[in-house]
Amino acid sequence: MRVDLYDGDRAALRWSFELAEDSAELLDGYLDRGRVLVASEEAPDGGHVVGHLQLVGLEIKNMAVVPQRRGTGVGAALIAAAVALVRAEGGGTILVATGAADVGNLRFYQRQGFRFRSVERDVFTPARGYPEGIMVDGIELRDQVWLDREIQPDHPQ
Repeated sequence: MRVDLYDGDRAALRWSFELAEDSAELLDGYLDRGRVLVASEEAPDGGHVVGHLQLVGLEIKNMAVVPQRRGTGVGAALIAAAVALVRAEGGGTILVATGAADVGNLRFYQRQGFRFRSVERDVFTPARGYPEGIMVDGIELRDQVWLDREIQPDHPQ
């Protein structure tokens, strides 16, 4: 598996973005923003994408790994590549938001060194572009949790 910056047509990756975004309307608004890292692996018919991470400024805006590769290090490799990118550019605080109901995502980001920052109530509502009654592991998705991770530069000033 390898992780590279992606410079192709974002529409070709929309399927991957949709793994992490339940609002087509919101996705339309940010799909072409920022930079995208893509994890791919070789296959007999050529390489294929197994995950991506979109970095808009210092925010991980969208990240997904194909279901059959979750838990195999793809997500950790994408985070490591994003951290290396931010570090090489002088460091900063990387932010990420995820659903409060998604305990798997919360566990993943904490294992990658992120810490809780804040909670935004009632984000995942029809008024904000999300379908009614999204359930994650038997929990209604309503609130959004923000996490952050401080990244020191390669060469501190």
